[in-house]
Amino acid sequence: MELKREYVNGMNEQGDFDPSSPPPFRIADIRAAIPKQCWIKNPWRSMSYVFRDVSVVFALAAAAVFCNNWLFWPIYWFAQGTMFWAVFVLGHDCGHGSFSDNAILNSVVGHILHSSVLVPYHGWRISHRTHHQNHGNVENDESWVPLPENIYKKLDTSTRLLRFTVPFPLFAFPVYLWYRSPGKEGSHFNPYSNLFSPQERKLVMISTACWSTMAIILAYVSFTVGPSHMFKLYGIPYLIFVIWLDLVTYLHHHGHEQKLPWYRGKEWSYLRGGLTTVDRDYGLFNNIHHDIGTHVIHHLFPQIPHYHLVEATKAAKPVIGKFYREPKKSGAVPFHLINNLITSLAQDHYVSNSGDIVFYRTDLNLFKLLSLAKSE
Repeated sequence: MELKREYVNGMNEQGDFDPSSPPPFRIADIRAAIPKQCWIKNPWRSMSYVFRDVSVVFALAAAAVFCNNWLFWPIYWFAQGTMFWAVFVLGHDCGHGSFSDNAILNSVVGHILHSSVLVPYHGWRISHRTHHQNHGNVENDESWVPLPENIYKKLDTSTRLLRFTVPFPLFAFPVYLWYRSPGKEGSHFNPYSNLFSPQERKLVMISTACWSTMAIILAYVSFTVGPSHMFKLYGIPYLIFVIWLDLVTYLHHHGHEQKLPWYRGKEWSYLRGGLTTVDRDYGLFNNIHHDIGTHVIHHLFPQIPHYHLVEATKAAKPVIGKFYREPKKSGAVPFHLINNLITSLAQDHYVSNSGDIVFYRTDLNLFKLLSLAKSE
């Protein structure tokens, strides 16, 4: 039998803050605190970021071709992979409609940007919309959603180890695009996948065709310049981009020092789910990847342009109070987040099959299996 808990402003009977308590404010209160200018989308400003990022991408590629030495290649790989990630974030904004109020502009720019980094624009946009609409919901969330214990225990040993052992989860995104996550079916490329409604099938076909066109272009260029050179120019930066994407999206929903709740049924609401997201400070990369670390307000109000998120968050924090978790200040490079990632993957394995408020549990035997596998 579930005990009824009493809360006052998020505090339990012992006077401790409980992040799973019902917030004493409404989403309308947060919205009202955000200045009006934060909701304004400026397509010219949005396009300026596109021109900036695309110019840097081509400049880096030109520099790599010109230098073509092993002192420069590692610098190029990290820088270009980071720029691929920045380009993806702008395409992500197109998908939310925060890029501009013009749906055609959003779609055209989104297709160009996402196809360039081998992401099917509409396929991913639609599943990402599902993620935002159901954030924090064990049953309906889409991205890095926790596995119920019964599904977790059906996974074979190799799948469990790959899912929770660094660095393998950092290369999950391409697999997710094709097969989704354990316990879910469908593909971001298949218009008849259960990810999509019948009305969305044509959109998915268009995006899959754009993705295929980019894949053909890459294959042709690879044939022309040689696969080894193409792997250095595009392949390794693509893998760095995937690492960025998986690292950032995972840590926005995992790895906080305090265990955060996940919800089911009557306990879930859009506001409570959104408040389980976590802001992160990425140091000098904040501006490069368009303040994607300012994530709580983005999750609650994805229509706010990225260049207003910092201002909107500052205005909203007095309303959100202790339900907002101040990110740890980063140095120039966010090395501190590596510890958050490793700790979370070592502890956050599954949730209970029942209960409307659940927290991650740890499989104490998981890494014993890894030790055994290494010793064989």
